[in-house]
Amino acid sequence: MTMHPTRRNFLRSSAAIASATLLPLPALAQAAPRVIVVGGGFGGATVAREIKAIDPKFHVTLVESSATFTACPFSNAVIGGLRDLKAQQFGYDKVRAAGVNVVIGSAIGVNTVGRTVRLTDATLPYDRLVLAPGIDIRWDGLPGYNEAASAKMPHAWRAGDQTTLLRSQLEAMEDGGLVVMSAPANPFRCPPGPYERASLIAHYLKTKKPKSKLIVLDAKDQFSKQRLFQNAWKELYPDHLEWVSLSAGGKVTSVDPATNTLTTDFGKHVAKVANVIPPQKAGRIAELAGVANQTGWCPIDPVTFESSLVPGIHVVGDAIIAGAMPKSAFSANAQGKVCAAAVAKLLTGAKPPEPKLINTCYSLVAPDYGISVAGVYIPAKGMLAEVQGSGGVSPLDAPRDVRAAEAAYAEAWFRTITSEVFG
Repeated sequence: MTMHPTRRNFLRSSAAIASATLLPLPALAQAAPRVIVVGGGFGGATVAREIKAIDPKFHVTLVESSATFTACPFSNAVIGGLRDLKAQQFGYDKVRAAGVNVVIGSAIGVNTVGRTVRLTDATLPYDRLVLAPGIDIRWDGLPGYNEAASAKMPHAWRAGDQTTLLRSQLEAMEDGGLVVMSAPANPFRCPPGPYERASLIAHYLKTKKPKSKLIVLDAKDQFSKQRLFQNAWKELYPDHLEWVSLSAGGKVTSVDPATNTLTTDFGKHVAKVANVIPPQKAGRIAELAGVANQTGWCPIDPVTFESSLVPGIHVVGDAIIAGAMPKSAFSANAQGKVCAAAVAKLLTGAKPPEPKLINTCYSLVAPDYGISVAGVYIPAKGMLAEVQGSGGVSPLDAPRDVRAAEAAYAEAWFRTITSEVFG
């Protein structure tokens, strides 16, 4: 039977609508909060999984340009011939299994007013956006070095093809050839990374090409774990590794890929194999979203990791200005957890608590020789500051069995963090 509208029915329905508008928002049917995470590395994948674990009702989408993530930690062992690149590679099946919507595609723009992320073939709306873009190379940061030059003088600072290119160059080099590496000024991804790489290249030369030598040209006078590295070099590689500091003329001012030449104010170095680690900045999407400042890096609130420049966008990992906290995989993972908790609180109208973050960084000097540094960090004066007395480095005078144990701890750490984030 057809119901014809009457004045009584109309008033009844109008009263119901008016009553509904007076109900508190949680009583109404609400769309699940939408969180988009751009970047599927240690920081981004952690954020995505943690938010979903905190509240399964949240709609979480992880946008990543590659279906396979290649980890930078331990990639220096690949370069040194101690490890295969496949051991560094991980997929996103377990991330999907955790309830995260994984989209393989490139984020090419952010509408901060309309709160959408633009992909090459889609536009995704968000309530909160988390960027974990890692680093990009400053192709204009070193005269003579550009993307084309990296095919001749690899940087290998983003693990993958560049990693295997540098390894193959070392393997193809005749015994007696000179390897030259340039290390940039701070800040850059993984502060001890160049010196671990130098160690493992020196180990490769010592064991496979003993007539060869590595020279490290450095734009700094001081670096992470310096005394530990230099003591080890003196013990293990006195004939195979030479470090040239900034004050001794180590800063590379230009390169010539045609001749494999690195130039400093003190002279020219012609290499058989040249590893140029150039200046860096936050990944491109950070610039497109407006969250990178004039330094190329991203200032953030150290409590929530929300951008200091654009509300509603959070940034974690290597891209941020993090004060005393270094750019490392462990840092990115720790920041991802704090950021996820903060985003969940903000989406429900609650205030995030002040966090404490931990970082531990292991470095291999040889396959059975590990060293480490650790610290605890808290928000202070708009940055992350190290808690005084909270951390430390490996003892300088440790016996070799302790160094071997630290090398084993490093392997265990890598297995644990990759299993947590990707497995």
